[in-house]
Amino acid sequence: MAQRRGRGAAEVTRRVPVLATLVVVLAAAAMVGLGLWQLQRREAKHALLASFARNAALPERALALPTPDETLFSRVTATCTAPTPPTRSAGRSSGGASGYRFLVTCREGFVVDLGVASDPRLTPVWTGGFVRGILTRAPDATSFLERLFGARPELKPMIVPATALAPGLSASRAPDPASVPDNHLAYAVQWFAFAGLALVIYAFALHRRR
Repeated sequence: MAQRRGRGAAEVTRRVPVLATLVVVLAAAAMVGLGLWQLQRREAKHALLASFARNAALPERALALPTPDETLFSRVTATCTAPTPPTRSAGRSSGGASGYRFLVTCREGFVVDLGVASDPRLTPVWTGGFVRGILTRAPDATSFLERLFGARPELKPMIVPATALAPGLSASRAPDPASVPDNHLAYAVQWFAFAGLALVIYAFALHRRR
């Protein structure tokens, strides 16, 4: 009798490999966990987007550093001293034309958007001063490899004025909260789908094995 039980247990083990099953189950559980995490991030993102909408209706205020994300898209004023030479990146004017956006970093630690030009050879001159505009974040200049290995510094606050600050430039397009991505639900569905697909494929493999 004991010998027969031993053969039965060995047969079940051959049909359902323990190690492979454990790996698949743990992987599926991790995928489900990532999906739940994305749903939590979605709730936080919706609260943040609601704060952006409220900020757009608030009165203009003086810029206060540091700037948490909850203060973005508000109207602020500041004085920029000792700006750096302008750097160039892709941009779009308030009229919708694409071009080159010129940014300077102030001694105070924030960035100012001087405006957009169609001529990449233009070198705008701006020595600093009083600015008013909409608060957002400066573009992320880190490369893909740097982001891949975790080298992602905190983005500096940036003011985008409603008018260009240097001759030859057009005003940059105003930051819009609607441009902030809200794709956490799609990511969550993907992770849940990956988990379900992994279990279905493994169940099919076990069926073929039997």
